[in-house]
Amino acid sequence: MTDIAKLAGVSQSTVSLVINHMSGAKVSSETRKTVLRIARELGYPVDRHGHAAPPSARNLIVYLTDELSTSPHAMQTIDGARDAAWEHDCLLSVFATRSDPEYETAVLDRLLASPALLGVVYATIFTRAVTVPAQLAPVPTVLLNCHTRDRQYSSVVPSEVLGGYAATMHLLDAGHRRIGLVNGEGWIEAAAERLKGYRQALSTRDIPFDAALVREGDWQVSTGHAHALALLALPDPPTALFCANDLMAVGALEAVREHGLEVPRQVSVVGYDDQDIARYTQPPLTTVLLPNYEMGRWAAESLIAQVNGGVVRRTSMKMDCPLVERDSVAKNDAK
Repeated sequence: MTDIAKLAGVSQSTVSLVINHMSGAKVSSETRKTVLRIARELGYPVDRHGHAAPPSARNLIVYLTDELSTSPHAMQTIDGARDAAWEHDCLLSVFATRSDPEYETAVLDRLLASPALLGVVYATIFTRAVTVPAQLAPVPTVLLNCHTRDRQYSSVVPSEVLGGYAATMHLLDAGHRRIGLVNGEGWIEAAAERLKGYRQALSTRDIPFDAALVREGDWQVSTGHAHALALLALPDPPTALFCANDLMAVGALEAVREHGLEVPRQVSVVGYDDQDIARYTQPPLTTVLLPNYEMGRWAAESLIAQVNGGVVRRTSMKMDCPLVERDSVAKNDAK
């Protein structure tokens, strides 16, 4: 699928939507034709992936998640899954378990016996490996923002390494060589992968990794502010800051001002997530888009295709995290 995407000049997620014949996907007919032609030329078995409208008797998708209230990300993924389900005459029923196994078991006991059940979208608020409940073994299930070690389920997660790489490369392309990273907690998969992308980007320009330029925060404005203050107080301070989410970037913007510096003329700042607040900071924040809505759509579409389209192939999708350029990055003219 990666080879097809490169040859067709589209994202891997677009290839997956076309290959699985997902009729609700917003893909032009010309792009569909191109992807399918290249897939056939490469020997990918596209013709066995049929698609049929869901029978009216099975139109309920259960969306099971551990958290809803910790961030706006959960609601964005739900919106994507709901819209895709509705386009296929299905309804989405959402349950938040707060990682309580007893409650999770109770929900599944009541819902899995329903004759209307089409399948389950099993979601987590943090990207991580999960152990899927044994009750779901015979039930069509797609994992959203999580994965299993054995890859027995189709899953979609954000491509965090490439997101961290894109943010750092954008700053490198602007001439910055000392780039501070205000990251989240290292035990969180997203933070570890964004750090990996940061390091990979530095290595492409033969810039040694400097641990003194990396700080672990907790995704909140206050730690973004505190760590940015500390980084800018170094004897050889960074000329740019990559913050692993937009809230910490907001704190970093204020820290730059408290140092008597201007963004982006003297210090450039990049965030991550593309939350609404990124559009309204001063200056508007360059950031990396976390594709929550698109992942939700993909999960629901994949589940419907799996059940009604005869799709048996398990797909592990890493969704693109594109850079969103605004006004918080400028060229570094320092010698």
